[in-house]
Amino acid sequence: MKHQFTVKVFPGDTDSYGVVWHGAYIKWLEAGRIEVLEKIGIKFLEMDEMGILMPVTELNIRYKHFAKPYDELSIESSIEETGRTHLTFYQEIRNINTGELILYARVTGVTTSRKGKLYREIPDYLREKLNCNQVVS
Repeated sequence: MKHQFTVKVFPGDTDSYGVVWHGAYIKWLEAGRIEVLEKIGIKFLEMDEMGILMPVTELNIRYKHFAKPYDELSIESSIEETGRTHLTFYQEIRNINTGELILYARVTGVTTSRKGKLYREIPDYLREKLNCNQVVS
């Protein structure tokens, strides 16, 4: 399952060199992960109410090109792997007008309690929705 959305780069997304600041990319990657999970029925608000958090434990980004103000970008996200205690996402950001790959990323998150205790298994709420959408590996 994949999710794709677009953003327009504004001057506030850039650094002193006039290119997109790395933190803006991370914000868009996070939005992509949330959206792909919501597409399969996993709602972050419901997880929060159940006391389930999903902190990022690994973030690997390979920057290939830069984006600049007023570029339009496509953020595509998919669930690459579901382990016993983690989810790994594969994500790409591309310039819509040129087709250039801006970056690709692999991001891993785990599920924890509100107190930070790692669940030994992904909670049933997530597991059932992941299984229904056949993204478990």
